[in-house]
Amino acid sequence: MAISGRFPLLLLLGLVAVVLRPEASTVWLWLLGVLVLTGIDLALAAAPGSVTLRRKEPGTVRLGDPATAGLSVTAARSGRVQLRDAWQPSAGASDNRHRLRLRAGEPRRLATPLLPRRRGDLGAAGVTVRTWGPLGIAARQRTYDVPGTVRALPPFESRKHLPSRLARLRDLDGRAAVRVRGQGTEFDSLREYVRGDDVRSIDWRASARTPHVVVRTWQPERDRRVVIVLDTSRTSAGRVARTAGEDAIDGIPRLDAAMDAALLLGALASRAGDRIDFLAGDRRVRARQRIHGVRDVAARLQEQMADLDPTLVEADWDALAGGVQEFGRQRALVVLLTALEPSAIADGLLPVLPALTRHHRVVLASVRDPELGRLADVEAAERPSADLVYDAAAAEHELDRRARMRDVLARLGVDVVDADAAQLPPALADHYLHLKAQGLL
Repeated sequence: MAISGRFPLLLLLGLVAVVLRPEASTVWLWLLGVLVLTGIDLALAAAPGSVTLRRKEPGTVRLGDPATAGLSVTAARSGRVQLRDAWQPSAGASDNRHRLRLRAGEPRRLATPLLPRRRGDLGAAGVTVRTWGPLGIAARQRTYDVPGTVRALPPFESRKHLPSRLARLRDLDGRAAVRVRGQGTEFDSLREYVRGDDVRSIDWRASARTPHVVVRTWQPERDRRVVIVLDTSRTSAGRVARTAGEDAIDGIPRLDAAMDAALLLGALASRAGDRIDFLAGDRRVRARQRIHGVRDVAARLQEQMADLDPTLVEADWDALAGGVQEFGRQRALVVLLTALEPSAIADGLLPVLPALTRHHRVVLASVRDPELGRLADVEAAERPSADLVYDAAAAEHELDRRARMRDVLARLGVDVVDADAAQLPPALADHYLHLKAQGLL
């Protein structure tokens, strides 16, 4: 049960009776009267079980976007009802306490605003129903399990870079320029010769069967394979600032930045006519899917990434490389989204790279912490202190180790894209377009 503020107010009113009749019996009689009145009010309150609850699922929403949890309430008896639609804290429920005056059999619809703060499936914690008596002194209360889930997907903030990259892709495809034969192109179609065409593109056999001279047109190679490998090991848990000058505490995990880059690359490659394979894992494979013939590749990737979280273990690159090989032996562009951490790469990734580069084109995309560059720039400080000098020396040492690791990877035939969290998605997309234009996929 629950009591309202009227209960202590009635007790305070007993002070008037005590002043008028200052005896101990007055206190006990007044207390007994208040308890009897409260008991009667509680007995007249409707049972919480007489309230029927039905949940409307909020569905799926991108992280940071608002959602609405619907609740349908029907009471068997008229009366005042108070409900609390509780969700787990990361669902960001607000204004979830509702006061209603229900009529018997009349359904009411309630809405609870949600603002998810974490990826994945966020569940409802229960609905507490409180039915008040006619005097509003006491109420019956009970919590019911009304299942509900809102699925928060990665936000895909790099979507804003997609139109400009698609424009470059159209130029590459020849929709905005004359298509000519070259490295990385394949036969597209035949058309009538126009003045200025390369005579080497004339198809003499086809021209012999038609009254006009016919030339071949070419387009960049399509239907290539792009395998996106997302590292969810301990190195993906580190938080980095989006851009220089920000605090890493207010930034995002490396995993989220890598997801953003994977989403932009997947959306761009699918528009280019290439096939997308996705793999994520650490000690074991956490997600694996072939994505081909899907209209919205980014949405499918978001579904796969929604439940992924960093795991505080080392990555087993033998298992991840085996997962890549299971997609097939056909040559592919393998994009490894992992941290350019020299110790982790030297111990885990380097031994398996020769097997990957033997059959595939490999690109390593890493989220760089802009804090390293800021610490290394000790000259920017107005009054350098000993602490700043030591911090700058440590940052320079780390930057040097990363540079040497990039050289090692380059000698193994691996392209390295190392950029800040905000710049990694467009940088990786630009590198993909460069490889496609050069016919290196």
